[in-house]
Amino acid sequence: MALLGLVAAIVVLFGWLGLWQLNVSQQKAQTELLQQVEAAPEAPIDDVLPPQTSITGAHVGRSVIAAGRYDAENQVLVAGRRLGDQVGTWVLTPLVVDATGARLAIIRGFVPEGTSPPPPPPGPVTVTGTLQPQEGPPDQRQPMPEGQVQTVDLSSFVNTWPSDVYNAFVFADTETPPATGAAAQVTPVPPPAVDPGGLNWRNFAYAIQWWIFAAFVVYVWWRLVRDDYRLSLEGESHSEAGAEAGDTDQTTRTGEDPPVRDAGEGTTDPTDHPLPSGGNTR
Repeated sequence: MALLGLVAAIVVLFGWLGLWQLNVSQQKAQTELLQQVEAAPEAPIDDVLPPQTSITGAHVGRSVIAAGRYDAENQVLVAGRRLGDQVGTWVLTPLVVDATGARLAIIRGFVPEGTSPPPPPPGPVTVTGTLQPQEGPPDQRQPMPEGQVQTVDLSSFVNTWPSDVYNAFVFADTETPPATGAAAQVTPVPPPAVDPGGLNWRNFAYAIQWWIFAAFVVYVWWRLVRDDYRLSLEGESHSEAGAEAGDTDQTTRTGEDPPVRDAGEGTTDPTDHPLPSGGNTR
């Protein structure tokens, strides 16, 4: 039992060390990705993610610049959003990028619920913001008022926007020239924190190594128990064989030896049979 308790303690320790290394690998992956994003310089959208290019984790959170004109006719509101304690909508306006003619979805800002969406600023504009992946279709589609959508689902805009679509959207930080009048009546939306969803492979390998050590300890304990059990069975088998051999030898000695005949048994003493009377003697 002492050996079993020691094995259990070692397995628990190695398992905990593996989980610790797994957690470290996740934290390191997030830290490394954040450092890469922060160190990456602000760049034109087409240098980071051209139209019809799939977005990856390396693109998320990048600061990009896009110059063009807003497409006011295709502006929509993304319903059911919050900013602090307020409930409202995001104002999503496609920007026709000068360099490609493709449309880039821009979250210009937030407006409280019941507020009419402000029109985008007319004329050329340069937008600086943070790149994000699309949200995809909603889990449960619901009928929405005209001009409103449930999520930032870029695939749904492919059939309504009259050009190519960038496979990402941008949370606007600044607009140049700055919006004025009604166009300025939106509150910028801070982008969400970067979630890398990855691992630092070196620390992940350390985690696997600890779990292998734990499995090896269990294997060694199992081998010891198995070998001890086999030795006990062999000892019992030898003892039984020895006992059977002793019984057989005793049986041979007491049951099969012929009886010993007395030396005088079976002989006739002449004096026991006298000669008949009247016989001749010489």
